[in-house]
Amino acid sequence: MNTEIRDSESQFVARLAATPFGARQARRLAVEKLDSWGLPSEGPALIVAELAANAVTHGRVPGRDFRMGLALADGVLRIEVVDVRGDRVPGVRDAGAWAEAGRGLVLVDALADRWGVDRGLPPCKSVWAEVDVRGGSGGP
Repeated sequence: MNTEIRDSESQFVARLAATPFGARQARRLAVEKLDSWGLPSEGPALIVAELAANAVTHGRVPGRDFRMGLALADGVLRIEVVDVRGDRVPGVRDAGAWAEAGRGLVLVDALADRWGVDRGLPPCKSVWAEVDVRGGSGGP
């Protein structure tokens, strides 16, 4: 699978292999894009890494890719990872259940201003996070 990338002034989308390499590539591409937009990348890069790792670990179907997207509008950075396992949906949990599920979404919850899950057209789901960026005029 070749990486497929769509890039514009305020949006970036990459279709990546649902493999550990694809998850690492998602983080690297996100850092490059955030840097080009002049945004701090540390927190958002960790969010991308966790969501991409979850897509590869829990949302993988052999032969199917996942999609990572970044969008910047009105001072909000939206990070979105779409996979093809809509039957496996993470949810907001109490503290005890978080510990059982691992730390990935706890980290996303701590770093993002908002996050959630949207069910797409079957069989897809989208796990997203939003980060309010300072001085955001709505564009890079």
